[in-house]
Amino acid sequence: MKIAQRLTSSTPPFFSKVRNIGLILTAISGALLGVPVLPVIVAKIAGYLAVAGTVMAGVSQAAVDNKSGSSAKK
Repeated sequence: MKIAQRLTSSTPPFFSKVRNIGLILTAISGALLGVPVLPVIVAKIAGYLAVAGTVMAGVSQAAVDNKSGSSAKK
């Protein structure tokens, strides 16, 4: 299965929820990083949230639901 097919295939419900949580974490970190006067520790935590949210969203989007009829080629 090619990466383009994998990213456009249907995603299992659990991974859809994980993706949404990752997007929320990324949005929260973006809002925190947009604040002009911010303590250094909060900025570091916001950076870590951005990385974690991005990885969660990307990995969970690549999960494929094989029950929907799409089978992987070997």
